[in-house]
Amino acid sequence: MLDLMPSLGSWRPAVTGQRCAVATIVGTGGSVPRPMGTSMMVSEHGEILGSLSGGCVEGAVVEAALEAMRDGGPRLESFGYSSEDAFAVGLTCGGELEVHIQPLGVESRELAVLTRQDDQGPAALALIRRLDAGGGAVVVHDPVRFRAMESPELARLVGDHPATLMAAAAQVEPLLQGGRAGLARLAPAEGCIDGWMTTERLAAPIPPREEPQPITLFVESRLPAARMLIFGANDFGAALLPAGQLLGYNVTLCDARPAFAQQNRFAGADQVVTDWPHRYLESEAAAGRIDRRTVVCVLTHDPKFDIPLLETALGLNLAYVGAMGSRRSHRQRIDALLDAGTPAEDLERLHSPIGLDLGAVTPAEVAVAITAEIVAERGSGTAGHVRVSSLKDTSGPIHVAPQHLIQEDPWT
Repeated sequence: MLDLMPSLGSWRPAVTGQRCAVATIVGTGGSVPRPMGTSMMVSEHGEILGSLSGGCVEGAVVEAALEAMRDGGPRLESFGYSSEDAFAVGLTCGGELEVHIQPLGVESRELAVLTRQDDQGPAALALIRRLDAGGGAVVVHDPVRFRAMESPELARLVGDHPATLMAAAAQVEPLLQGGRAGLARLAPAEGCIDGWMTTERLAAPIPPREEPQPITLFVESRLPAARMLIFGANDFGAALLPAGQLLGYNVTLCDARPAFAQQNRFAGADQVVTDWPHRYLESEAAAGRIDRRTVVCVLTHDPKFDIPLLETALGLNLAYVGAMGSRRSHRQRIDALLDAGTPAEDLERLHSPIGLDLGAVTPAEVAVAITAEIVAERGSGTAGHVRVSSLKDTSGPIHVAPQHLIQEDPWT
């Protein structure tokens, strides 16, 4: 939905006050063309904004959206692959999609919230939508610093009972701060019926009612690109720079020596900084421009730069810290860091010598080894214990969510 929001302010059906429905991918399995959070808008006259699958399920989704607008109720549609029925609506790639369809009336508060976001907005943006009967949406402009317990908008969306907001904090904040999309299900607060608190002072007994359903939220969060900090203006840094950008990182090259850092071959970096490495890292961390997705690659291979830099880096909550050097350099580096007071458990997070053992020799090959280790570490969920295998030697699903991104569903 985040990708559609900039277009909603000029989309004719929304501007002219037509009824609409929003269809959003809220669950996936196997190989699918689009990720969770992808949305498509359908107007009451069948006009479409966006796409869910590139064509293989759109027609069925449009029909379901029109039906939802006719009866006014949300629904969940599932699409998969049928080998028995060649004409069944589904995904030829063999994957599975769960699509939530929510009708939005002309006076819908949710539609008003979405269409007010009529520009590209900040680089960091998130959306919290209520998928159950309650409906509604909250736009979050600073996902990393969002706190559920302090948000009056979220309280209006889910109710202001402390237990509900605490549950929202536990499930929603990790999705927001990780730049991810996902579902959050909140148990209705004990003693609440349809959002109203019951007390012993009620004049008449309350007749038996059905068990209240969980509050279902769908969270989409978009953060700026994660950062890769390369320390060392040398051949290896020049090769790693475009490799990091290929992975989607915002790449900074830092070196204390102006004559090295200002070479033309580093001009493609997103930022080139001339400063002492540890001092630069400390200032970026203090300014809040470092987060747990940040990758640090120390390629200077010089103890006067490496030791204070690694001491600083290992004291931060970073995704990856790697340092170039031989086995002998690594042993000397560990001794120096221990002497400087770095805890032994922090040293377990240090990838040194840097990179996977691919037999790399040239700077380009070393860059591949480093980025391969970063990708493997990102998917392992166990810092310092990267395990990789050739796909031909394994079985089972190829695409598996990293363990640290998998959230247990409290309702299963």
